[in-house]
Amino acid sequence: MGRKWNNIKEKKASNDASTSRVYAKFGLEIYVAARKGEPDPESNRALKVVLERAKTYNVPKAIIDRAINKAKGSSDEIYEELRYEGFGPNGSMVIVDTLTNNVNRTASSVRAAFSKNGGNMGVTGSVAYMFDATAAIGIENKSVDEIMEILMEADVDVRDLLEEEDMVMVYAEPEAFHAVQECLKAAGITEFTVAELTMIAQNNVTLSEEGQAQFDKMVDALEDLEDVQQVYHNVE
Repeated sequence: MGRKWNNIKEKKASNDASTSRVYAKFGLEIYVAARKGEPDPESNRALKVVLERAKTYNVPKAIIDRAINKAKGSSDEIYEELRYEGFGPNGSMVIVDTLTNNVNRTASSVRAAFSKNGGNMGVTGSVAYMFDATAAIGIENKSVDEIMEILMEADVDVRDLLEEEDMVMVYAEPEAFHAVQECLKAAGITEFTVAELTMIAQNNVTLSEEGQAQFDKMVDALEDLEDVQQVYHNVE
């Protein structure tokens, strides 16, 4: 299970190296989520999930407010949520989630990022079946036993509960994301180091030094694309 947290940790570390890019991506994601329903996280679950994630990346309130106000206004920008799947070196698998207002541009850019870095884009369903959609929530300064007791008292089911990287990681079904957070908040836990709806590989692969370097270059190229929101993979 430790490999699961590493995937999230690596993604956060990579994103933290370029905060302006992270903030821009969150601004767009918040805008799109707010447009799905009421621009109020209490009545719009999609928006609430994005805002919980944004907190763990320290996205400034000004960026959040700007995106929500834009959704409240007369903006007619329409974005599509599209998922691409592909392969990297030595059997590595990649899922790329995007938000785009130009499907042709995004498809071309994602395909180029794969092909120019030793990978290739697959068809829909070629990779996703090897990943599980998962709610991942990390809590610091608590023990596994303490978190387990809180979850049991609230009758909230989770997949797994482990101590990883000096914190307790809760892995649950995506539908349980809010239930897990709400019962923890009711117990006085209001800060989360991780609050992600992510895709976790069922099996991981280890690459050679050369293969890892090529894979990292491919993932960097994908994450640098303006339309790409998330990149998931099965590499250790």
